[in-house]
Amino acid sequence: MGLNAPAHAAGYGTPTLSLSAGYLSGAVGATGDPVVTVTVGQSGADASALSLAASASTKSSVAGPGDVTVTGTGATRQVAVAAHARGYTDLTLKLTGFGGKSVTKTLHYAASAAVRDAADTRYFTGSSDASAAVDVGGGYAVVADDESNTLRLYDRSKSGAPVRTWDFSSQLGVSKEIDIEGAARVGNTIYWTGSLGNNKDGEYKADRNTVFTTTVSGSGAATQLALGRSYKKLRDDLVAWDRANGDRYGFAAATAAGQAPKQIDGFNVEGLEFAPGSATTAYIGFRAPLVPPVNGGKALIVPVTNMDKVVGSGAKAVFGAAIELDLGGLSIRDIRKNAADQYLIVAGSWAADDNSDPYALYSWDGVAAHAPVKLRDLPTSDPGGWEAVVDVPDLSVPGARAQLITDNGSADLYGDGTDAKDLTHPEWKKSRATWFTVTG
Repeated sequence: MGLNAPAHAAGYGTPTLSLSAGYLSGAVGATGDPVVTVTVGQSGADASALSLAASASTKSSVAGPGDVTVTGTGATRQVAVAAHARGYTDLTLKLTGFGGKSVTKTLHYAASAAVRDAADTRYFTGSSDASAAVDVGGGYAVVADDESNTLRLYDRSKSGAPVRTWDFSSQLGVSKEIDIEGAARVGNTIYWTGSLGNNKDGEYKADRNTVFTTTVSGSGAATQLALGRSYKKLRDDLVAWDRANGDRYGFAAATAAGQAPKQIDGFNVEGLEFAPGSATTAYIGFRAPLVPPVNGGKALIVPVTNMDKVVGSGAKAVFGAAIELDLGGLSIRDIRKNAADQYLIVAGSWAADDNSDPYALYSWDGVAAHAPVKLRDLPTSDPGGWEAVVDVPDLSVPGARAQLITDNGSADLYGDGTDAKDLTHPEWKKSRATWFTVTG
């Protein structure tokens, strides 16, 4: 009996049970899956003496009552679930109090399949379409999503929901998705770029032609972002530059009405990083086109030599000589460098439905005349496409590791034929973040 419990059953109130979230996602064989915080209580009783357990499951083959672990004492408990198989189940959580009184709540649980790198994998929930990421110190990263304009702050070491979010749509004057695909940090300024291309139906959407900055203050869990400046004519500048140079890359034709962006001769930006030793020259990395636009073509980078003035004061973009990189017939899905100007390039297909196509990781020194070096292939049998590298370790050290993130938007995470981006509950949407050894 609890320390504050009265002597007669009539003195006990009805137990109370509340969940921090009614929906939870896990993965088979996962390490550090998200948990749900449960708050319990009963008037007239000591909360630490109340009993909380799972009492039923609608599909025990996914996870049964015995797969639910409750930790903590007092009024606050943590509920974790260990899944056996991919799918959905509703778990009944039962709080038993004094006086024969109890109360139940349903936890709607979904489990994705096991992955080969489970010990090094975490899942960032609340969004499935991670597209760019920037390290902000203290083990945290800000992650963009190409299906919304929300920037999310995650603990890189844990699976679960973002600790903070920002959406600057109204301040930027946009009402549709920017299709954020690239990001790069210089000092306390992060540059973000939309894909600059048409939408998948070949329609021009002005909001996708947005480049903007955010100013970082603090670090780690205390990170804050404030909107800086924006520019909405970089696509126009790129098309005009290419026209003036003989339409070498076909930008005008690729951005015409009816032209889908993810074609071998399309127009689609997915990478952004700054040139070696520079805070003003930005490398714009293209998913499409390949150069020339045939299988086995090279990946394209176009330098913007005055990126600070383009976004800072609305100056027209000035371009340097284009860079063509041999990535084994793949194109740029992300590019990131460290303070020593060592680059990692995530290489993948230009195609729209490419979850099973090859992905690879390359190192580079940022010098146009120097070839990138393939470090490793990336797994393609697991859901999602590799879209972001958070930061670059010292590539001169054997065994260096880098964290990469997938865009799971078109992945069937739970085996019911539903694309992750179309899931009703944000807690079930998630992108996969995995540490890979990249040297040695």
